[in-house]
Amino acid sequence: MTDDSDRHAAKMAKKKAARDKIMATKTDEKGLIIVHTGKGKGKSSAAFGMIFRCIAHDMKCAVVQFIKGGMSTGERDLILSKFGDICAFHTMGEGFTWETQDRDRDIEMAQAAWEKAKELIRDESHKMVLLDEINIAMRYDYLDINEVVQFLAEEKPHMTHVVLTGRNAKDELIEIADLVTEVELIKHPFRSGIKGQKGVEY
Repeated sequence: MTDDSDRHAAKMAKKKAARDKIMATKTDEKGLIIVHTGKGKGKSSAAFGMIFRCIAHDMKCAVVQFIKGGMSTGERDLILSKFGDICAFHTMGEGFTWETQDRDRDIEMAQAAWEKAKELIRDESHKMVLLDEINIAMRYDYLDINEVVQFLAEEKPHMTHVVLTGRNAKDELIEIADLVTEVELIKHPFRSGIKGQKGVEY
């Protein structure tokens, strides 16, 4: 081996020993409250990645979509056609508020979605429940943030993961979350006149 290779090997061995020491202290397990927020694209996509991991591990899971309406999406179509036995999927929204233009109806649908979400979370057989775009519903005050936070803090089963997506996550939710990721927007093709495309946006 060359001197550079020897130095690199020694450096990596030292780094591995330090890493192994840190990892030896990480022994706890718990159901996490996970928040994906921010203006960038990919919040729901990342959350569905975790849902598909659960499916791959034969772990029962569920999805509640708070805003997205009747439009077909790849994730929903795949889950309903192939994995409906292990992943319950509930599309409870009717589109974004500027499409429905009916605040009372939006509130009614968000409340119904929240009731379904609580039912699924309370069922301890679900290892993960994804609440897709719930942050949008809370941003527009379709749901009471204090009620959501109190439920997650007091009623979520200890080993159940709950994932909440959507931009503008409320501070109260971020405070109780175990994992928060903010997706930053740097460039988006929509700004260049390119519409949402199958396989990328849906």
